[in-house]
Amino acid sequence: MNPFDLTLQQSFPSVMVPRQEPLAPLDKPGERLLIAANGVFLEIVRPWIRIVRCIAEYRVATAIPYGTYDEATELRCTPVPPELIAQFYGQTRDALPNETGAGIVWHEPTGQFRLVALTPISQSPSHLVYERPVLHPGEHLVVDCHSHGAAAAFFSRTGIHNDDDDDRHDVKFALVLGNCDRVPSTALRLCAKGIFEKFENIPEPWSSALATEVL
Repeated sequence: MNPFDLTLQQSFPSVMVPRQEPLAPLDKPGERLLIAANGVFLEIVRPWIRIVRCIAEYRVATAIPYGTYDEATELRCTPVPPELIAQFYGQTRDALPNETGAGIVWHEPTGQFRLVALTPISQSPSHLVYERPVLHPGEHLVVDCHSHGAAAAFFSRTGIHNDDDDDRHDVKFALVLGNCDRVPSTALRLCAKGIFEKFENIPEPWSSALATEVL
């Protein structure tokens, strides 16, 4: 096999799900495809999360000689502290009328979180381009935050600044705060290698922290 293809396949293997015994979860950070009787699954492991999602189903009822598998989400870090969400909201108000960004990172050895303000390359009331957060050893980005200034919170799928394109290769939660000149609107989703799952609401502790910050 071509050495380049061999390297790619070793970094992103395909595994046949056994019928007679459970398949052990991936035991280190990485990704792999799981070929199961009920579809093709993508398994993603990071120190702070494990995600399994079905990304393809069979178009015909072919007999697949493998076992079935289930989707899963396993958060391996503690919940993000609400005070960091409030801290980011304070940052968005300081930046008005412009947009701003920050990252909430988790330090694996200590289990602690911190908010990292992102250095803008260019910003205005309608756009933001920023540098990636600088992480210390053992840190992992968990929540990518940006604001929409006085405009509503949403994820853009079109235009020059396309959130889907920006988030396609990442594994993280993405949070947008809008209407930052008053009680903020919010948008939250899980991003996992091109999988985007939007939440109807942000966690209640985050909502409470934002409400307290407004007061």
